[in-house]
Amino acid sequence: MIHSTLVSTENELLQIHGLNQKNLKANISYAERQKEGFVSWLYPVDLLRKMNELAPSVIIKDDDNVVGYALVTLKESSMFHADLRVMFENLRNVQFLNQPLFDRSFYIMGQICVDKDYRGLGLVNKLYQKHYQQYCPQYDLLVTEISSSNIRSQKAHEKVGFKTIYTYRDQVDEWNVVVWDWNASG
Repeated sequence: MIHSTLVSTENELLQIHGLNQKNLKANISYAERQKEGFVSWLYPVDLLRKMNELAPSVIIKDDDNVVGYALVTLKESSMFHADLRVMFENLRNVQFLNQPLFDRSFYIMGQICVDKDYRGLGLVNKLYQKHYQQYCPQYDLLVTEISSSNIRSQKAHEKVGFKTIYTYRDQVDEWNVVVWDWNASG
């Protein structure tokens, strides 16, 4: 049975890491990246564990198998990893609705991935609805970054309700910063 829940076990973190590796941009062909999308970062298990201790991430399970995930990345997570520090620093001067993003209550959805065999079943929406249900009482916004070359991911996020508010380039890629304004959703 397919259901959404929060990460609660070490085994689930290990399964997230495996799904992360399987869909990493560097590990799939160009044709597959264009058709299926990709994830840009490899999250080590230790980093996943530390992030999960701050706030559990959202997963989709089919029985005991993790078939999708959407990582919760609080601002405090930036102390665990240099790439997360850079990501948050890149957002420091971003404006949203004519005020600094950092003046708002938000967290980052650090990465989302659905197993290839489960795509097209509405699981991205299911992951984000669980984010909303779990974290909306504490936060106004959910923010993430999407590689501008990841058209499938951009379209999936727009379908959920995310809007692009800023685009920038770093040494890795060009990124669209997208926001789901939970105050506008209610």
